[in-house]
Amino acid sequence: MSKPYIRLDKNNAAVLLVDHQCGLLSIVRDIEPDRFKNNVLALADLAKYFKLPTILTTSFEDGPNGPLVPELKEIFPDAPYIARPGQINAWDNEDFVKAVKATGKKQLIVAGVVTEVCVAFPALSALEEGYEVFVVTDASGTFNELTRYSAWNRMSAAGAQLMTWFGVACELHRDWRNDVEGLGALFSNHIPDYRNLINSYTTIKSGK
Repeated sequence: MSKPYIRLDKNNAAVLLVDHQCGLLSIVRDIEPDRFKNNVLALADLAKYFKLPTILTTSFEDGPNGPLVPELKEIFPDAPYIARPGQINAWDNEDFVKAVKATGKKQLIVAGVVTEVCVAFPALSALEEGYEVFVVTDASGTFNELTRYSAWNRMSAAGAQLMTWFGVACELHRDWRNDVEGLGALFSNHIPDYRNLINSYTTIKSGK
């Protein structure tokens, strides 16, 4: 049975970046390290571009999981930052849930490391509380394809929508005429081939 098309709405969405920590990134093997880091930063940049409330959280960062990826803190210096002392599921942390509810948004765009734990657990918890959850698959990483697909299947079966950062950006933007240069720059910064496309477009437009 088909489900209704629920679109992302930039006026009703918040971004949850869960456990993108230096130690945890070192165990991501289902996406190439450089591509994965690029995808995470692309998601962060689109969150900033669309002015989406963004929440950062880490798990046991004084332990082997390590500190938050520094670029994320630089992009969101004023965002809520919840360093969880030990809770594996971010939704078990009262401060994290308070920060989510304080956004007033009902659509949650979620990404993190590792997919079947740090992403799946809060995603499932948020779905249970009535949120619409959109999981950014290429900005979430894990050990291998087996664990990745197990996590995707579990979340999808519960009602989460699986998307990529590029799909998220396009669905939020809706219409190129809203801002060609801004969205083009966002894509160009993270997709080399798109930079060629935009360069071609701007050259033709300028008549040179």
